[in-house]
Amino acid sequence: MTLTALFFYLFAALAVLGAVGVVAFRQPIHGAVSLLLTLLSVAALFLLRGAEFLAAAQIVIYAGGILALFLFAIMFVSYREEEKRKRWHPQWPAAVLLGLGLVAMLLAFLLRPAAGAPAGVGAVQQAAGGNTEAISEVLFRTYLVPFEVISLFLLVAMVGGILMASWGVKR
Repeated sequence: MTLTALFFYLFAALAVLGAVGVVAFRQPIHGAVSLLLTLLSVAALFLLRGAEFLAAAQIVIYAGGILALFLFAIMFVSYREEEKRKRWHPQWPAAVLLGLGLVAMLLAFLLRPAAGAPAGVGAVQQAAGGNTEAISEVLFRTYLVPFEVISLFLLVAMVGGILMASWGVKR
């Protein structure tokens, strides 16, 4: 077993354990910390595959920004004590069936014959100067206007969320 394969299995196991922790922990803050473990493990998996840009975006956008918004929302939501004690929820049978279906799909995927990588993937990356440079060329030349429009939408949504949260605070 190579060192790369060892790191892959380590980070894959951490990602799965973190994902299980997100749904298993009863405290929302513990679930958010478990989500952070999952997001950082996925970023490490991106690094192992040579996708440096995706790893950096994973850390900055998801582990940084989105998780901070989750924590912000968790802090503003109040939980009633009787909801914490509730053991049975009507959605549990559907959740169990969905989980079993997902496990069956995963097993079907893992047991199928392995397909090789598409021919020429490495040659395309080398010709473009690497993964990050190829993405930046397409993003900032071809899709610059949509990229800026989306950034404005996200800015307006962020300011709107902060204003709604500040108006909802009882003084």
